Amino acid sequence: MKIALTCPASLPATQFGGILFLSIHIAKNLSDAGHNLTIYTSDLDFANNASTFNKKLPSKEKIENYSIKRTHVWFSTFLFFVNPGMYKQMMDDEIDIIHAIGVRSFQAFIAAIVSKQKKIPLVISDQGGLTTHPDLKKSSLIKKFLIKLQDPLIKFIIKQATKVIVANEYEKNIFKNFCDNSKISIVKNGIDLNELYSSNTNFSQKYSINKKFILFLGRFHEVKGVDTLLDSIKLIKNNILLNEIKFIIMGVDFGYQSKIEKMIKDYDLFEKISLIEKPPRQDVISAYDQCEFLVLPSKWELSPLTPLEGFAFKKTLVSTTAHGIPFTIKHNENCILVEPQNPKELSTAILDLLENEEKREKLGKSGYDLVHRECNSEQMTKETMRIYEQLIKDN
Repeated sequence: MKIALTCPASLPATQFGGILFLSIHIAKNLSDAGHNLTIYTSDLDFANNASTFNKKLPSKEKIENYSIKRTHVWFSTFLFFVNPGMYKQMMDDEIDIIHAIGVRSFQAFIAAIVSKQKKIPLVISDQGGLTTHPDLKKSSLIKKFLIKLQDPLIKFIIKQATKVIVANEYEKNIFKNFCDNSKISIVKNGIDLNELYSSNTNFSQKYSINKKFILFLGRFHEVKGVDTLLDSIKLIKNNILLNEIKFIIMGVDFGYQSKIEKMIKDYDLFEKISLIEKPPRQDVISAYDQCEFLVLPSKWELSPLTPLEGFAFKKTLVSTTAHGIPFTIKHNENCILVEPQNPKELSTAILDLLENEEKREKLGKSGYDLVHRECNSEQMTKETMRIYEQLIKDN
């Protein structure tokens, strides 16, 4: 089968996050199974930020058994990357089915046009909270105007789509406002266990960390709730349980790092926190393995992959009940969930896990079982492939 995936970004821009990894996992697994698979994307490099586009990246690159085809971004506004050359690439290639990942993207719009012109099935996945992401409501007037301009594009993309794949019931309810329920299928997000178990990096040694540590991993963005985490650490920084504990805050700046640094200074938390920018993927994997547990205090998530990657190492987490999180991980089954933007609840939960090793291990083991049973990339791609095959049969 000749499968085209579209995504706003691909390798080497791993810091772009969830949808990039989703496309890579599908590409790797299905190409290993013998399918002809190409990712059509931009030339985002992410060398320093979310707007570094690199013409020196190869326009076509073979990675293992799949290909990445890149075209240069003419201009970008926020995370909307306009690379018109992708249209010609896709029209020139022989394609059986298209899967567009990231509905609010120029790449999904091109995918919908190509699907219509070639008369081939289009599958779409969003993973970005089509109408619920806080940025849609808290943006500047200019950004709100630009978001409004996207509305007809989104409606066209969803109308053209043969199938909408969502990660959970929360996302399904969002799309039910745009299309019939019969058009929507749930496929749980999965992580690549083989990749996670291949790291030989020693995180603590590399960063000279000589204490046990609790890990935050995510974009440095207001929506990730780092401010709530810092407020909670301030509340308990003198607790005896934290004497031999460090907090590692690790990620890529999306315009929020200066506030994080100011809060650390104002709260006098230098001794308690290490801030690590743009960590290589191998360092991230090693940090999962070596941490005590994770903290994900997000104000919004749709179907986060970070908890699942932590589960692969039997590490539980404290997170929140915001939006799609409880549809992905379960309170007192594999994690502890607290009210978002509630530092007192968050600090209490952190102390609870620090104090109770047996509870940490029990929750972590349950998470480990979940990712080996359901939420792994092999299972995800099997279910995705079944959808592709049915759509091509029906076309």
